[in-house]
Amino acid sequence: MVSESRKKNRVTLLDVARHASVSRATASLVIRKSPLVSTETRAKVEAAMQELGYVYNMGAARLRADKSLTIGVVIPNLVNPFFTELLAGIETVIDAAGMVVILVNSGDLVTRQETLLTRMREHGVDGIILCPAADTKMSLVERMAEWDLPLVQVLRHVTDDCDYAGVDYGVGMHQAVGHLVELGHRDIAFAVHGPVHSAYQERVDGFREAMEARGLYPNTIIRVPNQMAAIADSAELFSSGPGRSSAVVCFNDVVALGLSAGLYDLGITIGRDFSLVGFDDVADAEAMRPRLTSVATFPEAIGEGAAKLLLDRLTQPDLPPRKLVKAPQLRIRQSSARWSGTGLGRVQNSG
Repeated sequence: MVSESRKKNRVTLLDVARHASVSRATASLVIRKSPLVSTETRAKVEAAMQELGYVYNMGAARLRADKSLTIGVVIPNLVNPFFTELLAGIETVIDAAGMVVILVNSGDLVTRQETLLTRMREHGVDGIILCPAADTKMSLVERMAEWDLPLVQVLRHVTDDCDYAGVDYGVGMHQAVGHLVELGHRDIAFAVHGPVHSAYQERVDGFREAMEARGLYPNTIIRVPNQMAAIADSAELFSSGPGRSSAVVCFNDVVALGLSAGLYDLGITIGRDFSLVGFDDVADAEAMRPRLTSVATFPEAIGEGAAKLLLDRLTQPDLPPRKLVKAPQLRIRQSSARWSGTGLGRVQNSG
């Protein structure tokens, strides 16, 4: 009985249209956030919805349109602030399209990633933006195609057969190494961490190419732990022994922040005794003291690009695969300084 009463009293979209003195079609355009509706008409319809207590039945709309108006986003790491900025860019575009983002964290584990993608398919997401976990195989991408689920790879890629949005890591490495060489550094190390994937390999290859192009030893590549405290403890790897250097390019700003703390504990002054260059230029780069020189990769813009690629794919499924590769930009601050030859470094290699 209660159910029947509710059905009789439920406010419909037609009720809203009549109350706002517009057609049902116009009210529907307002619900779907169409740009075809004037600001004045939109305000009138929204006021009617609020006054009447109208609730949009998303489930019924989905059955009619065979669309969920949801996008799945799979990232490998919720701790790194880079991914927060990436997500902000994705949401800006997806929100403007009247859709919703469902965010999940794979933890960089292929098995968990596969489970999450299966669940998203079961919940009927319209498409996926995926930063592939390390060791993701081509078979996963092929399975997504079999599911007829549009996919955009972001930051990392496993195939050229579907859309990709990322950054030119090699150019960024050339910028970082070139800057340090201009400051007189010759013993330059690269601090890496995390699992091996396409973005990891592109950074390593870019570092080696940049060093070799300048006649410098390219293989001082040292792995550091993933945890911030452990990264700090590894700072002595760069200040003594075979890895002794006068400057370090870091895999990302998280590594740079950890090494900054560790070098401070060793009594080494960054920007005087030692130079440090980060990668990504997230918000913490400006907050660090001395301020961190870093290669800006513009994660928010990459997120926006990935979302636009996916929206295009949803409306034009037969488009050929496309790539949006963002050019990085070196941001010079206080953590990199001219090497006087009296600080750290191997004098025999500084010719």
